[in-house]
Parts: sequence; structure tokens; C-alpha cells
Amino acid sequence: MKIAILAPVAWRTPPRHYGPWEQMASNLAEGLVAKGMDVTLFATADSITSGKLAAICAKGYAEDSNADAKVNECMHISYLMEQARDFDIIHNHFDFLPLTYSRLIKTPMVTTIHGFSSEKILPVYQRYNDIGAYVSISNSDRHHTLHYKATVYNGIRTADFVFEPNSDNYLLYYGRIHPHKGTYEAVQIALQTHRRLIIAGIIQDESYYNEKVKPLVDNDQIKYIGAVGGNKRSELLGKASALLHPISFNEPFGLSVAEAMLCGTPVIAYNKGAMPELIKDGITGFLVHNIQEAVASVQELSTIDRYACHLHAKENFSAEKMVEGYLSIYKDLN
Repeated sequence: MKIAILAPVAWRTPPRHYGPWEQMASNLAEGLVAKGMDVTLFATADSITSGKLAAICAKGYAEDSNADAKVNECMHISYLMEQARDFDIIHNHFDFLPLTYSRLIKTPMVTTIHGFSSEKILPVYQRYNDIGAYVSISNSDRHHTLHYKATVYNGIRTADFVFEPNSDNYLLYYGRIHPHKGTYEAVQIALQTHRRLIIAGIIQDESYYNEKVKPLVDNDQIKYIGAVGGNKRSELLGKASALLHPISFNEPFGLSVAEAMLCGTPVIAYNKGAMPELIKDGITGFLVHNIQEAVASVQELSTIDRYACHLHAKENFSAEKMVEGYLSIYKDLN
């Protein structure tokens, strides 16, 4: 089976730090290659894969100030579609734009919906309901007007994350700095529990960071260290006593949640979106509704078995399990 994986081109695949869609495209491509599949990854030219790499964009437009995002996206998507006849399956990780080619090609296309940026994009998905082969990344993120083939949870390369039985007694916020992700709330939880907090991630909303977060960063109790990727990511996640995830939106999955648990770190998250599907309340972390409940949960962290967190993530959110889920969908389409 010849499979084309279409990654986004905002960042390199796999990303150096931020880039969850690119990371999943990479994890799937590498997992399929390990299964003996003939895989071509369509991504930026600086991307890394053990399969074949096809690229028309030199770098991710988020990493290249001279790049035009729309131009890169158009070139990238059409570059694959012009070669569609060479593949048995196209797996789209690039949101709704590639769907507009799907009636113009004969190759079946699987589209993983990594979330909905807005209700305004739904008409595109609805128009291609009959041939879209849509896959949700959590049951909570399904839209009632769309037809889905399956839910396949995002899968982590377990070898990239080391189990840490003991923590360094700090709390961690790991993710993009944006009101939806709850950076300010994480700081408040740390302050009210008199615990150290490390903040790691890209600043996606500059005004929010400058107005709500930066004034509270003292580089002692509250520390911001920027974006962290690679091996440092595993160490940072694993040494935390808990990951704080006080989101204010219905998050479709939450990679850092699964990664933290894989390292043995429990997660304290607001009970929204996919969080009940990822976290076993009272066993691998705590599902809470506000800062006060999160503060109380910090006091209960000693009741959590870190190995139980690791085992839960390994059994449910591994790249191997994700690959098996997608292979089943591919075979059903051929």
C-alpha cells in the first residue's frame, strides 16, 4: 500500500517545539514505515522522515518571515494532488483545504479533523461528507452534522518520553500562551498553593502575556522558559509534580496531557473537551472546574501513583495504537 501523508507547512515535521498537527503527521508516518508501508511524507523540505520526503516549500511559514502562508499552502497541497494517482491512500492532516480537491482525484482521502478553528469552516466539511472519510481525535470533538469513519486518539512515540518515578516538586504549565489555555489561571493555582511554577510554550497572544502573565513572572516562584522541545521536553514534563491544564475551551485532545502522564506526571485539568477521555479522575490526575478545586487537588497529588499515569498513557495513547487504528480505516477504503 502506497500512502501519502499530507502534513501542514506552518512548522517543520516533526516540529522543533510547537506544532501538534505536524507532530502527529510525523508519528503516523514513522509508525507506518515501521509496519513496512510505502510512505511519502509531504512536508517542508527541512522535515525529517524515515520514509520518502516530498517538498515544495523550503521551510515552515511560521519559521520563515519571508514566506506567505497562503502561497505556501496552495503550492504544498497542489503538489500532492498533482501526484494523487501515484498513491493508494492520501491521509490529510491539513484541515479542510485539501477536501476541495477530493472530487477531482480518484485516490481515497482520509481526513483527520484536529479540531474546528471556527463554525465558519463547517460548510466545507459538510459538502464533502459523502467522500471525506473523516476521523475525529476524540469523541468529544465530533460535530453532529458530519459523518465519521472512526475516532482515533493521537499517538505518542513512547520511546521519546522517559518515566520519572520522582518529581522535583514544581508545577508545570506546558503549551501555547493564550487565554484559552489558561496560563494566568495556572499562575494563580501556583501562587495560592505556594508552589513553584515553570511556564513553557510559545507566546501566541502577546497582549495577554504582557498584561496577565508577565507581571507575575518573578523568575523565582513563577518562571517562564520559552518553548521547549526534543529531549528537554521529556525531562521537563517528567520532573514536574503535576501538569496544570486549566483550559477554557473544549480542547479536542491535548498532547501535553498524554505526554505528561506517559512520563508519570499527573494532570490537573479543567473538565472540558476531551479531558475526561484522557484523564482518569483521581487515578491519573484530577478533573476540576475552577481555581479553587485545582488548588485543593494540588494538596492531593501524593495520592496519585505515577506509574499508573505512565501505564494509562502507554496503553491508550501510543503511536502504535494510533497506527493500527488508521490501518484499519485504510483497509476499509481499499
